[in-house]
Amino acid sequence: MAAERFFLELEPPEERLRDAPHVVIVGGGFAGVRACKALAQADVRVTLIDKRNFNLFQPLLYQVATGLVAPGDVATPLRQLVGKQRNVQVLLGEVTGLDAKKQQIHFGDKALNYDHLVLATGSGSTYFGHEEWRTFAPPMKILEHAQEIRRRLLMAMEQAEQTPDPAARKFLQTVVIVGGGPTGCEMAGATSELMRNAMRREFKQLDPDDSRIIVIDPGDRLLRAMPESLSASAQKTLESLGVETLFKGRVQSMQPGEVTVGTPDGEQIIQAATVIWTAGVRPSHLGKTLAGSIDCELDRGGRVVVEADFSVKDHPEIRVVGDLCSYKHTSTGNPLPGMAGPATQAGGFVGKDIAAIMSGSNRPNFKWFDFGSMAVLDRVAAVADLRGFKFSGSPGWAVWAAAHLAFMPDRENRWSLLIKWMFAVLSQQRSSMLLTGMPSQHIGLDSADAPFPMKSGSGPSIAAPDAALKAAMNYYAKSVSGVRVQDGEAARDESATGSDAAIK
Repeated sequence: MAAERFFLELEPPEERLRDAPHVVIVGGGFAGVRACKALAQADVRVTLIDKRNFNLFQPLLYQVATGLVAPGDVATPLRQLVGKQRNVQVLLGEVTGLDAKKQQIHFGDKALNYDHLVLATGSGSTYFGHEEWRTFAPPMKILEHAQEIRRRLLMAMEQAEQTPDPAARKFLQTVVIVGGGPTGCEMAGATSELMRNAMRREFKQLDPDDSRIIVIDPGDRLLRAMPESLSASAQKTLESLGVETLFKGRVQSMQPGEVTVGTPDGEQIIQAATVIWTAGVRPSHLGKTLAGSIDCELDRGGRVVVEADFSVKDHPEIRVVGDLCSYKHTSTGNPLPGMAGPATQAGGFVGKDIAAIMSGSNRPNFKWFDFGSMAVLDRVAAVADLRGFKFSGSPGWAVWAAAHLAFMPDRENRWSLLIKWMFAVLSQQRSSMLLTGMPSQHIGLDSADAPFPMKSGSGPSIAAPDAALKAAMNYYAKSVSGVRVQDGEAARDESATGSDAAIK
């Protein structure tokens, strides 16, 4: 039996808005925040709902994952961004249901009426029907993903530092990145910088030359959306950093410590302690929820097909923007790409259009301005294609940095990012190399303490490998030397032969 819902009766931000039309915006990403700001002067009541209380600058998640910047440098509280607007109210919650006929959205056990609805819930990761791979290869779409990847990378390096077996150290220093798009290339370059430069100075037993970073892509080149000249430049830069590429490769299977890749020359098995997934993107599940309510059209990827003003057919009160929509009303007929620029422009347009409807003024027409695409590969090297103007190397990095700082919604974060980037360029050091996220900081406490946020004493020490790394180490040890790691100790199979070194 479905949970009983109650209507959310809240006081308006201002008395003058008590009877004003209600605009509900779901999603506090690029599009949702820009739509809020575009409605700042309109006589409407705006409610912004998001399951997180911050706006995340996704293009820089890889820098969190590799310790270049801290989580707070790429995340800004929504109330700090739009909460000061006199007509905006921010609510924390995840929308799970929608009734278009009654013009209601549901989140938790609450229901909320709307006059205009803007869906801007973005996208997530897909494993193309192999969701079981998610455990072995975390994606990079939310802040927790980036922190998990950073923890796995750093933990592998820490374990390698205390492993006497040279072959085992090479295994722990091997990273596979699935996907050769901008995110995959940026992650590969940053991971190489992290592992080689950090190891060279701060880890005494590790040889940076034993590090392997392998990018797997089903195409025949990196950055296939960019011109071939920039793709070649990107590959040359990554190769200079020691990054290997495996083209025309498709992942066939995964298990802890091992990736099987199908290629035209047959299957290849790659042994690696860390695997990162940047290959697939899927729209938010809210698209299917909407289709279940009004039977709207979805494209093959599950995105909502929208009209020229981003409304849903036969429902002008519902707008869908950002990665959740399929917008083909462009000069070329190609859908808008799922990037920050188009999402920001679409959100701003929808806000202005709703404001124009409310005031009875002339409605604007949406015209997308294509800024181009770019990817950073090294501390001072990037590739950028800006409306036919191509940049690579240091000039490309300058263009990339300027563009990302311009899109960063919070001024304070712009300054912190710029300072940390300059610090990294000059010192080759990283400012956020903290190992966090384990179940417990301590074991064997004399007395019990509060269960939130962790049950101290009930889990492993933060210095012990977690389940993912332990499984990879067990796989490697058993397949090579017959040594298996169990509960933090090494145990030898009776039939094993090979190295006497145990991975601890």
